[in-house]
Amino acid sequence: MTITMYGITTCDTIKKARVWLESHDVPYRFHDYRAEGIEADRLSGWVGRVGWEKLLNKGSTTFRELPEADKAGLDEKKAKQLMLARPTMIKRPVLEVGDRVFVGFKPEVYEEAVK
Repeated sequence: MTITMYGITTCDTIKKARVWLESHDVPYRFHDYRAEGIEADRLSGWVGRVGWEKLLNKGSTTFRELPEADKAGLDEKKAKQLMLARPTMIKRPVLEVGDRVFVGFKPEVYEEAVK
């Protein structure tokens, strides 16, 4: 089973999730949005599985600093364009476990996900 965690290294939630995985001896690969970006096809796949509303972190500093015109009239297409242009707007972490996608960090969800 291949596990990949997506996020940024400076995120506190990412740090907690990484500690959890490592303390449970779960091998994973870390994908840093700042260094590697995000592929349009992968983002579209996530949106299809969990929805753009769950992925777009409207509380992020990056989103809050957007001009009001960029935030107005949000729909799936516009949200995907914003997340591709600025991946730090994607809620963190995104954990891919095989073909499943989990957004955010909850130990009980990770426990089930990595069985």
